[in-house]
This record gives sequence, C-alpha cells and structure tokens, in this order.
Amino acid sequence: MSARDSGFPRVDAEHDFLRVRRRQVLSRLANRLRREPDDVNIMLPFAEVVDALGYVSERRIGLRVIAIESIVGSVDRGRDFDRRFRPTSGRVRERWERLAQAARRGESIPPIEVYRVGELHFVIDGHHRVSVAHALGLSAIEAQVTEVRTRLGSDGIRHRGDLIVKDYRRLFLERVPLTGRARTSIVLSDPWHYAMLGEHVEAWGFRLMQDEGTYSDRATIARRWYDEEYLPVVDLLRQADLVGRRTEAEAYLCIAGERYRLIRTHRWDDDVIAALRNQPR
Repeated sequence: MSARDSGFPRVDAEHDFLRVRRRQVLSRLANRLRREPDDVNIMLPFAEVVDALGYVSERRIGLRVIAIESIVGSVDRGRDFDRRFRPTSGRVRERWERLAQAARRGESIPPIEVYRVGELHFVIDGHHRVSVAHALGLSAIEAQVTEVRTRLGSDGIRHRGDLIVKDYRRLFLERVPLTGRARTSIVLSDPWHYAMLGEHVEAWGFRLMQDEGTYSDRATIARRWYDEEYLPVVDLLRQADLVGRRTEAEAYLCIAGERYRLIRTHRWDDDVIAALRNQPR
C-alpha cells in the first residue's frame, strides 16, 4: 500500500507513524496467536550473525544503492524497531516524524551506513531513515557500505533461530574442514547433530590412523572420511531405501549410530543393512 498523501507533510507524517505502529502491534499479536518463535519478528543482531558465520575480514566499498528488503538487522538498535523496521514503541516518534516530513517534502536525506554480509545488510547508522523508507513504500535507499567476509555464507538466515544452526555448522566445518561439493552437501536440520557428526568423524579418523599407523591432519581426515566412508554409505542407503524424508547427512548419522549399536564392527555388510531396515526412520 502506498503512503497516504493529504498534501500536508506534517499531518501525513503523523499518520505514517501511527499506521506503522499499528501494523507492528498487529504483527506481534498475529505471531503470538500462530505460536511462532519469539525471535521471528526481531531484527537480526549483526554481532551474533558474524559470530555464527565466522568473521574473516572487512573492506569499505563506498556508496551504493541497496534494496530495502535486504536490510535485516542492526549493529546496536534492535530494541527500537522490529524486523521490518517498524517502531516498537513511541520512543522514536519525534525524530521519525521529522524525517518522514522531510522525505515527503522531497528534501535530501543523507545515506545510511551499513555492513554487508553476503546479500544481507545491517544498519550502523540510519535506522529511522530505513523505517521511514519502509513506511513510504520505497524499494531502495542509498548507503555507505562496508563488506564483511565470513567463513560461512548468509544464505538461509531468516531470524535469530537460524543462527544456531549456522554457528554449529561453522564449528563442525572447523573440526571437519570439508571443501567444495563435500562442504555444501552436509546439511543437518538439528544444530546439535553437527556436534554429533563432528565427533563421529574425529572418531573415524582416529581409528583410521590407528589402523594405518600414520598421522593425518584434519583436512586429510575430512577428505578421506567423505570419499571412503560417507559417499559409499550414502549410496548404500539410497539403494536400500533408507534415506526417507531426511537429508542424506541426517540419514547417514542416524544409521551410523545404529550400526555401532547393533553390531560392533566397522564393516557394512548385508546383516547390518538387514537389521537397519527394521529400525524406525
């Protein structure tokens, strides 16, 4: 819906603020009635996102025009606005309405300042300007951008709960430094399962070194586990119709645990497969 325009910027700015506040309250009510997670409508905190993804470096890339919808978080003002930059209280009203009036009069508004992480942007300075831009139905805004590189990509992050999965996945990939296709193919929905799988791979690597009487670094263990253990086992699981609706990594983790519980051997054979087929999925 386009912003209301009566021809009186001050009055329209007041209406704008009341409208977005009402929508923010209704959104909170709807989330509660749907029993959605508390964090689904909370602005993403920059520090938590970078910690979860693993900070590498940053560089200033200067003035850019960025999509409003790509601005999902804040460095330090998360309590004043929700995920869609609607004010969470009347505390910001006076400054908000001044900016809305200026925007309606066509006055020049300074660029905001943001961090860029992947395709996402986090506001350093300019929260009120972003909020007003949302309210007025703008699709883009000028910003001074500093790009932050991280070990993991930001894809899949929608709210704070997603950061838990990213954080555990980052720790898993530090313990099991897979690369290329191997890195992207290991997907688990339960964050704790990344820790379980990490321990499993480390145990597999320890047994391998004992068997061969040599030392291997983490990168070598990760590569050999993926090529010599994970891929063959997943292929067997597909042939035996044991993957089901899970990801292949989830099926592998579940079945690998059952294998050791059922038969104390490192081998995969017909007896193991037959026993596993009778286990609940």
